[in-house]
Amino acid sequence: MPTDRPLRVVLAEDSVLLRDGLTGLLTRFGHEVVAAVGDADALLTAVAAQGPDGPDVVVTDVRMPPGFQDEGLHAALQLRAERPGLPVLVLSQYVQRAYAAELLDSGDGTGVGYLLKDRVGQVEQFVDALRDVADGGTVVDPEVVRQLLRRRRDPLARLTAREREVLALIAEGKSNGAIARALVVSDAAVGKHIGSILTKLDLPPADDAHRRVLAVLAYLRA
Repeated sequence: MPTDRPLRVVLAEDSVLLRDGLTGLLTRFGHEVVAAVGDADALLTAVAAQGPDGPDVVVTDVRMPPGFQDEGLHAALQLRAERPGLPVLVLSQYVQRAYAAELLDSGDGTGVGYLLKDRVGQVEQFVDALRDVADGGTVVDPEVVRQLLRRRRDPLARLTAREREVLALIAEGKSNGAIARALVVSDAAVGKHIGSILTKLDLPPADDAHRRVLAVLAYLRA
């Protein structure tokens, strides 16, 4: 379960309206925005200013000044390289599969998220996702999952229809119990499906905390 502890957040977003809105939203949920900046260089500086431990989590846009290309993403990747355990949640206007793949493969593989900006409007879900990332979880936007399911069929060729359903729910961050409830099956059945998926996708055995990460990366690298 996501933590209820107050989080110290560094926020990077070039839109003043969205930056102020996110700051207010996070404050309302009891979190502290220790820095709110508008470009990638300022993001790097703000994180450094928090000392060796850094903030609890970084939230950054992908496209920021000066080029409005992928400056925010590259800053996030740099931070993850320098501080592998630093939780980072990246917000994007559109689904960018390559961006998501790079981000999820960064750092030590934990505490990372990729969400579309539309999710910010789903306030409680967004805040839960932020807490999840801060706690070392991996969060992938459901729209990324849907697009991968539509466009990347080859990695799924060996999976049954039910296994594809289970994998989609795993990639959306759902627990085994939540998957069982969604599909109206037993927890044991979900466990068997997950074992079969990992075998068919040639994923190595891993502890439970990394199984979902490995499944998502199998899509993104395909």
